[in-house]
Amino acid sequence: MNPLYNLLLQLESHIPNFDKTNSRISNSTIGWQIDHCLLVINGVIGQVEISNPTEFKSKFNFNRLIVFTTGKIPRGKIRAPKMVTPISIATAEELNSNIEIAKNKVSKLNNLPKNSFFKHPFLSDLNVKQTEKFLAIHTKHHLKIIEDILK
Repeated sequence: MNPLYNLLLQLESHIPNFDKTNSRISNSTIGWQIDHCLLVINGVIGQVEISNPTEFKSKFNFNRLIVFTTGKIPRGKIRAPKMVTPISIATAEELNSNIEIAKNKVSKLNNLPKNSFFKHPFLSDLNVKQTEKFLAIHTKHHLKIIEDILK
């Protein structure tokens, strides 16, 4: 099974705890963490789906090298862009609905042309394979925050 799909299942398993928070870890609830991940996954794959593969530009990016090599995003160093910042508190039903949308999008990702891409603000153009890797790293980052909130 696709690793990103498995991460979605992990996010889904935390929906019953969506209203929990721990101010020592984050001012956000678990629901916010899940909602943010889903906004990123659904938004990024949506951009990959409509991209023109002939416009993909592969170039060296130091930030991408660090993130992809370590498999980690430094906590608290980067603020989420407004377009992927939840503006209202999602309900469990909305989170479940968005999980299903994400599962559908993830299942289609590997059927796209390999140079379909997403323009990341810090990591430059990411082709399908790189996009999937980024989404997995990003989701793991937020799953770790969720786990820390629950401790």
